[in-house]
Amino acid sequence: MSEEILINATPMEVRLALIENGLLQELYVERSNKKGHVGDIYLGKVIRVMPGMEAAFVDIGLERAAFIHSSAIAAIAADGFEVREEGVPAPVQSLLREGQMLVVQVAKDPIGSKGARLTTQLTLPSRNLVYLPRNRHVGISQRLEDPAERVRLLALLQSCLEREGAEEDGGFIIRTAADGMGEAELQEDIRFLRKLWKAVERRMAGEKVVRVLYSELPLYLRAIRDLTTTQVERIRVDDKRVCQEIADFMSDFIPEPRPVLEYYQGERPIFDLQGVDDEIVKALGRQVKLKSGGDLIIDQTEAMTTIDVNTGAYLGSRNQAETILKTNLEAASAIARQLRVRNLGGIIIIDFIDMQDPEHQRQLLRTFGKALEKDHARTMISGLSELGLVEMTRKRTRESLGQLLCSPCPVCEGRGRLKTPESICYEIFREILRVARVYENDMLLVMASQQVVDRLLDEESSTLADLEELVGKTIKLEVEPMYTQEQYDVVLF
Repeated sequence: MSEEILINATPMEVRLALIENGLLQELYVERSNKKGHVGDIYLGKVIRVMPGMEAAFVDIGLERAAFIHSSAIAAIAADGFEVREEGVPAPVQSLLREGQMLVVQVAKDPIGSKGARLTTQLTLPSRNLVYLPRNRHVGISQRLEDPAERVRLLALLQSCLEREGAEEDGGFIIRTAADGMGEAELQEDIRFLRKLWKAVERRMAGEKVVRVLYSELPLYLRAIRDLTTTQVERIRVDDKRVCQEIADFMSDFIPEPRPVLEYYQGERPIFDLQGVDDEIVKALGRQVKLKSGGDLIIDQTEAMTTIDVNTGAYLGSRNQAETILKTNLEAASAIARQLRVRNLGGIIIIDFIDMQDPEHQRQLLRTFGKALEKDHARTMISGLSELGLVEMTRKRTRESLGQLLCSPCPVCEGRGRLKTPESICYEIFREILRVARVYENDMLLVMASQQVVDRLLDEESSTLADLEELVGKTIKLEVEPMYTQEQYDVVLF
């Protein structure tokens, strides 16, 4: 399995694509006027405490006030470390008060109309480790599955911490990227992270006003830190300055063997190389075609995302059960990829094609679980429900691709549907009857879109004539080019 990272950098935005075997797997977009804030640490001000919601709103200087739940607030002891009884969150009013200054970290970016989600459980990431400056916990990523490697890394980390001395406290979590790392790399990360935290603490001691204490790296450096694995063979960048920044960063933080870093100067746009722009267009649509002839229908709402699997034209070669199984297995891999490309998060309900064979059901869940292992976001599958649906969650920390690149349609207001010209004509007829009863003028003017006026003059012309006779008024029609299909006015004339 070979992977490649493509980075398209312009003054307006940075776009980054993770390619696996020639196929787009993940896409990240960061615009200069709308940068993400996940990982940023702020000195914020509590502006409203809400005991009924066990939460509070905090001003951190963004457009909308941020939100923090009591479960994300840790009490700090005199020694500066977190004190919390697991599973027993204290009432929010005992933890916060309005006007209080609070050091917080963004856990989720603002999404839609919701403000950023905050936590006081601070973390600072490096290539191999995550530092917990207010916690003494030492752990390791669940994605590192080799028992021997887990034991080795934990022993190395403990050795490094003992060498640093008891006066330098704090917890650490070993990241997946640490697989195969030696003691020297872990020691270097520990020193870097503690030095970084000291700088944050110095800023915390300054003036008590709302401000940023620590900002995460820009997208292209964050991705190099978090996405560069032994599978990534090459990184191509189309901006010379960004390419040099990445080269310096890799020299300091990415161990040998490193991916090949290339400054791309080709005539074709860099995202044309693997058809990334075409994949983005597809990822904004509802339908995803499967090679077998089946398809997926993906609908994203504020509450959840639903995915429907259809067999389409695929007939199979043996029987119906085989057809359904093959389509579902192909759909499982395609869905796992679409979740990553579209960055769909929250609750996801998947309606696979019904299967009666329990072994086929187990095979589908195994395939789907295996496909989700590549996902950098945390996922959880609950299995098949009584209705034959697969329910799952995927951690949401930033806007989905659709939310980032699109806005609700001003015509249908996000419904995805418009009333037909026929329906609008009947609404107009009802409005004419209402107006005719109230006013005694001899003429009415109907202003509507071209499609509606065309129908009134054609299919509904006899109905319109009968209506004129019924109300005893002349009805004139006028096309208003600026009106949408659902807009109309009945005006006294």
